[in-house]
Amino acid sequence: MREQCLYSNLYIPVHLYLYFSGKGETMVEEKDEDYDAETDARNAYSEIQKKLKKNSAALDALEFLEHDEYIQGLIDHANNVAINRFNYNDHGLTHSRIATRNALSILDLLNKRGISPNTVREMTGTYEDAQLIVLVATYLHDVGNGVHRHMHYHHGILLLSNVLDALLSRYYQPRKAARLKASIFECIYTHDEAVPCISIEGGCVTIGDGTDMANGRARVPFSKGKVDIHSISALAIKRVKIREGVEKPVRIEIEMTCSAGLFQIQEVLGPKIKTSGIKDYLEVIGTVDAKERERIFERIEFDKNVASR
Repeated sequence: MREQCLYSNLYIPVHLYLYFSGKGETMVEEKDEDYDAETDARNAYSEIQKKLKKNSAALDALEFLEHDEYIQGLIDHANNVAINRFNYNDHGLTHSRIATRNALSILDLLNKRGISPNTVREMTGTYEDAQLIVLVATYLHDVGNGVHRHMHYHHGILLLSNVLDALLSRYYQPRKAARLKASIFECIYTHDEAVPCISIEGGCVTIGDGTDMANGRARVPFSKGKVDIHSISALAIKRVKIREGVEKPVRIEIEMTCSAGLFQIQEVLGPKIKTSGIKDYLEVIGTVDAKERERIFERIEFDKNVASR
């Protein structure tokens, strides 16, 4: 239930509105249940299957990704390095599934509003091909962490070349497979905010990654003693929903338990939106419990990385 808009003057790259909810209600009306990342990951897998039900190649590719021992080994090791050596949040299978679900949802919403992926726009493939690109790139975008966090978006490409050849040869002739392989690598390379996206598909992968920000991702580093603004703010994100927008094609709804979650929107999701190439198609809606009203910032400035009262 929308009761009051707390922000009227925001210096950010998308439409962001933050609402507080009276009497414990939230803008998204649903049963108040604790978020569970593992359950969400299982649901995400089923939702991905539903989104791809008319795309036999992508459905088969999903099963390949889920059951190939080399790929699952890369994902497991990347997660181990991220959590145990860098004290980061989840970068494993759970993150892969949730980010992939989100990225495919964004792709569908954009396409529904007439914003075609570059694969279709440039006549290098079909919408089904674009789905496969986004699927594979998002699912595998973080495997480079297994080498090092620094330039992980580059290391992943080196690790995946041979396995992508094997995967794409199941569905495409060499010339077409080469195009899709390059497109998948482009999306992996640009998913990090250090590299600007150059395609709709790349933007979907980037935002799909950035919107996996609910509190389940931070519980492992927090339980190991990492108590800082990154872990605290991550724990403040209750859930994230991606829906069709009102003013823009895509609406990202972020439900927070306290105002600390604003750090995640500004410092984690914000930079990805800036470099996604699809920021003009996004609107971000935040909700926070009314009891935090007096501690909520009155202004956010993404450009200057400043939040002031």
